[in-house]
Formats: sequence, C-alpha cells, structure tokens
Amino acid sequence: MKRALFLVAILGCGSSSTPPAAPAPAPIAEAPAVPVAAPPAPVEDPYLWLENIEDGKSLAWAKAQNVTAKSLEAVPGFAETQTKVRALLDAKDKIPYVGKQGTWLYNFWQDDEHVRGLYRRTTLAEYAKESPKWETVIDVDALNKAESATWVWHGMTCLYPKYEKCLVHLSRAGGDSTVIREFDLPKKQFVTSGFTLPEGKHSIGWKDDNTVYVGTDFGPGSMTTSGYPRIAKEWKRGTPLGAAITVYEGKPTDVSVSASRLWDHGKAYDVVSRGVTFFSDETYLWDGKATVKIDKPDDVSVSIWDGQLLFTPRKPWVSGATTWPAGSLLAIDLKDYLGGGRAFTPLFTPTSTMSLGDTTTTKTKLYLHTLEDVKDGLSVWSHTGSGKGIKWKATKVATTPGVTLGVAAWDDEENDDYWLTEEGFLTPTTFSLVKHGKKQDRLEMKHAKARFDASGLEVTQHFVSSKDGTRIPYFQIGKQNAPLDGTTPTLIEGYGGFEVSETPFYSGALGIEWFDRGGTYVMPNLRGGGEYGPAWHTAATKLNRQRVYEDFAAVAEDLIARKVTSPAKLAIKGGSNGGLLVGVMMTERPELFGAVVCSAPLLDMKRYNKLLAGASWMDEYGDPAVPEEWAAIAKYSPYQNVHGGTKYPPVLFTTSTRDDRVHPGHARKMAARMLEQKHDVLFYENTEGGHAGAADNGQRAYLSTLEYAFLWKQLGMK
Repeated sequence: MKRALFLVAILGCGSSSTPPAAPAPAPIAEAPAVPVAAPPAPVEDPYLWLENIEDGKSLAWAKAQNVTAKSLEAVPGFAETQTKVRALLDAKDKIPYVGKQGTWLYNFWQDDEHVRGLYRRTTLAEYAKESPKWETVIDVDALNKAESATWVWHGMTCLYPKYEKCLVHLSRAGGDSTVIREFDLPKKQFVTSGFTLPEGKHSIGWKDDNTVYVGTDFGPGSMTTSGYPRIAKEWKRGTPLGAAITVYEGKPTDVSVSASRLWDHGKAYDVVSRGVTFFSDETYLWDGKATVKIDKPDDVSVSIWDGQLLFTPRKPWVSGATTWPAGSLLAIDLKDYLGGGRAFTPLFTPTSTMSLGDTTTTKTKLYLHTLEDVKDGLSVWSHTGSGKGIKWKATKVATTPGVTLGVAAWDDEENDDYWLTEEGFLTPTTFSLVKHGKKQDRLEMKHAKARFDASGLEVTQHFVSSKDGTRIPYFQIGKQNAPLDGTTPTLIEGYGGFEVSETPFYSGALGIEWFDRGGTYVMPNLRGGGEYGPAWHTAATKLNRQRVYEDFAAVAEDLIARKVTSPAKLAIKGGSNGGLLVGVMMTERPELFGAVVCSAPLLDMKRYNKLLAGASWMDEYGDPAVPEEWAAIAKYSPYQNVHGGTKYPPVLFTTSTRDDRVHPGHARKMAARMLEQKHDVLFYENTEGGHAGAADNGQRAYLSTLEYAFLWKQLGMK
C-alpha cells in the first residue's frame, strides 16, 4: 500500500462536498455592505457514521445495498454454480485433515448435515480406511440449538501430556473474538465450574491441571491500542479472575502480550512474549517469580527445540564479528546462549533466489521448507552430541516437482514421523504420513478427487521487470495454446503483504467458477510477500509501499503486452490486505482493468489504525500521524484518492458485519463515496462470518458465486 500527499488528501481530495462558491462582487453604491455568511467548510469524511458497525442506520444502509448486489443472482449460471460449489464444500469424500493428541486423531468437519460442524476423533487404523468411523466430541449445531446461539468453531487446546482437560474457543457468528469454556474430554462435556471467559480477544493456555496463563480485558487500560491483551497473568482454578497473578505487563502501544507453557522433550519452559510491533518482539523466560529476557534484537524471532534456541533475523544481525543475513536460521545451545555464548550453527542462509519458509520439528529432526523462485523444496537436519558439542547434518528430501508442500509433526514427543501435504494448481491434494525409520516410508492416507476437468490446461511461470527493475515472478494457469489476441478473460488475484508467500494451491471452486468458463488465472508474487525472504517483504513496507502496486501493474501490463488478455477482459480480485491492493490498483490504474472484486478490505488508510486491530499493522503501512509516513500513505489510500469524473472499472465490495479484524466501515464508506460519485458499484455485507466473510459452507458457496458472477457479467463470460 502506499502513502499519499499530505495536504492534497487532507484538504479534500475526493471530498464529496461542493467547493466553496466564488465571493460575491463588491457593491457599487456606498451603502453599507450586507454581511454574507461564510460558506460551510468542506466535510472531509461525511460517511463516518458507517463506522458504527451495528448501529441501526448503518445496518439499514448495508441491507439496502445487499438488495442491489443480489441482482447478480440473475446472472446466467448463478444457481447452478452455487449448487456445484456448495456440493463441493459439503462433499463426503473431501480430505478430513487431522492432528494427533494422545492416541487419537482429531478433525473438524462441516457438510450439509453438520452446517456449523463436528469436532470428532478416530484412530490411525480407522483413518487409514476409505470410510473411517468417527466419534463425535462436540456437535456445534446441537450446541447452537440447545443454546439458541450462532457459535462458530475456533478450536480446542488440551493440556499435555494426557490431553484430558481442554479449553474450547467459540465465536459468535465468526468474528475473531471468542468465548472460552473448559471441556472435560473423557466425559465429553463442558466443566460447569471450570475456566471460562466472556467474549473477547483473549490469550489463554494451560500451565498445569489447575493453572492457566491468561491475557484478556481485565478492566480499563488492560488492552493495547490494537485491541489485544496488554497484561499476562497466571490464574488458579477456583479463584476469581481478579485474583490472578501478573506475570508481565506491556505498554498500551504494544501489539499484544502473552504467556504460555512450552514442552520440549518432557521439559517445560514458561515463556512470555511481548509483541512490540507486528514484526518485532521481546521474549522472556518466566520461573514463577521473575522474567529473564532472552538477549536478542527485537526483529529476531526465537523458538526452543531440543534444548536449542533457533533464531531467525528479519534484518541483518551483527553478532560479534559475524553479520547473519536476514532470513537465516541459526541454532545454539540454550544454556550456552544464556551464559553469553554466541557460536551459532547456521542451518540455513538465504540466496538471491532462495528463502526459508516454514520449519517443522519432530522428536530428533528439524525440517526446513524452502522456496527457490517460488518452487518448493524440503531438507531435514539431524544432530548428534549435546550442548556445545552438538553436531548438525543436513539431508535433502526428495519431493514431487511443481507442488506446494506442507509438513506437520505426527507427535514431536513420540517419534520423527510427519504429515505431508502436496498440491498444485492442477494437482489435487495428497495427504500422507511419512514414517521415519531407517528409511522414510511414505503412506498415502488420503487423496483428493479432481473437482474440475484440467485437461487442456497448463501452468506456466513468468517474470517481469517492475518499475525499478526488480524481477517479479507470476504464475499463469489457463488453456494450452490459447490465442494471443487479447480476448481471454483473465483474473489476477494478489496479496503482497505481511511476508505472506503466495504458492500454488488446488481449488475445486476456482476450477468450477473460472477455468470451466474458459478463464485464465494469474497469481503474482509481489514484494511485500515472503517469497524471497524478509528483505522481499521489507522492500515494500511503510515509505516504500508503492512498490507493491508497481509490481502488480507490471504484471497486468505484461499480460496485456503478451496479448494474453486486454483491459476490458482483465479482472482483479483481493481480500484483506489484498483488498487494499486491488482498491489501490482501481484508483491508480483504472485504465488497466475491466472489473474489481474487493473483499474485507482496508481502504481508508487515514483512519485504519483507529479501527479495530488496525493499530497492530503500523509496522506494515506506517503511522498516519507521522507526517512523512502519511505523505506516503496519502498518495495511494483509495478512500482519499477516488474522484467523481474519473472512469473506474465496475467494482464489487464485500465485507462482514462480524469482521472484528478489518473494520467493515472501510468497504461501507468506499462504496458510499463511489455511489455518490456515480460510479458503477455493488456492495454486499454478510451478517456473519468474521474476516473470512462466511461462517458455513452455504454462506461460502453463496459469497464465492456472487463474486464470480460479477466477474462473468463484467467480462462477458458465458
């Protein structure tokens, strides 16, 4: 995202107010002049009232706009496609992904019979069967019926090592805020007098049978300006929350503070994390009486595994005579480090084309997921010895080319087995259990069925130079030998932020809604993401945010220059930070695009840090209160840069009343301003769903079909 011109935006660029009239002519006679009232000052934001999320006037406005948006239901193929997508989401043969706790494998499942879902479990022997038998743990639909509620499942965390005492997270209609209830897993029932918290943004986890670490709203001043807990406490069973003992107290301007107990090969570590900004933190060890800070720069992340500290710097880290590059992975014995040792073992150092993605630890192995020009790789580190005498050895793991990999430990306290997922744009997902003995035996547990006809489609990767010459990759998926005459409907879906890497994925819905209608799909790997490590991200933050949009424009221009498509046939789509991305592209480069879908977006970048969790993202976008940073933001902020008289492509905004992460006021106000300016705008607001915009498969199918029907209509697709 970008920063804008300070004075231009503040003094009414995009204001809906009428400019002041010219002053009246001076009187001819010498009669006393008649006082003339000064013209009203322009109103910078006449739509502030739409930020009142559940105010009756705001909800009535949203409801009226929904009626208009529902006109898309008349687009040919809408009902048929919605039915197909709903059937796909509800399919009984989709992969039931699992995670292990104790001797059980747990899964959360939604379909047409279980709309809000079942939390259930089975054994490995059963899971290996084509149709496993499942035992229901919690039926969310039954719970909603019993309580006349609209709960959405947000997970359950259980106490290691028995996993019998659990904390259930339930959201009202899908927002980030949850209620917490203690659950007895053997009895499969909620604990009447157990640990509970009312609706809020909490941090809570087990310390032992009768103690939890908790961060919540303890009263005035206990939350950060980002809306997250500022204080971490230790809460004993049977005592009031007000009697909980303070472990650590952060500053109001911090993002959040939390405490947790980590288990490492049977040893417990109590850890406090102070999120100073979104991308920097302080880490402390807590012994029950005092905290000991782990000495590191705030922009270096740290984790504990097998008695080792694992560090990843987000910027170059000078330690002694060595400068470790951003994106490295460094290991050192914990006791040695706390004693002043700094003899790191580098387990990964980035190159100009290779970055570190995820790391996964099993009992004795450390798996590194890497990206080289956005192509996945996997290696495993093992070690011998201990303390200062530890020795490390790496081995490359053979993987399937052209797919995205996902690795998760089977049980990092039990053995070195791991779950492996593999998927690609045209490759349905495979879910395997890799048994790690003398050799690795891969047991394919589940394989997703093809959900669309991929014959005649191909995946290609392209590179284009951005405005400053930086090489930007993008994936293109479409028909083989498609005519290069500019007639192919093409959709670019981007994100470009928060160091999130965009990698190949399989989506049956995308196949049904786009490929089956002859469309080409494009996924760019923009700066701001993580595809080439932390430096790729920081190259486009704060004052340099405009680079994200220059990268995106370069991809669009390349598609047009190659005659893959043309502006009238080129659509763009993005959600959340991606919603800001397409909002900026619409206002900065409207001539490039024929349609825009903008979902759960940030758009008013002058006020974003005052709305819900917005203050936590100033590390990404900058602070509008700082003149230099606002000057950059103001250049691109869509809400301040949309004007009457400019021709913009038709746009559909979508949001949720229950989105308590990105305020629905962003989409509401932008739609209202553009409607006043007589632009081609549709707006749809779901009353449930949180930041995802939908709370169940029915809502997901409807929202997705609504967005794609808009694109079919605007691009002339049949």
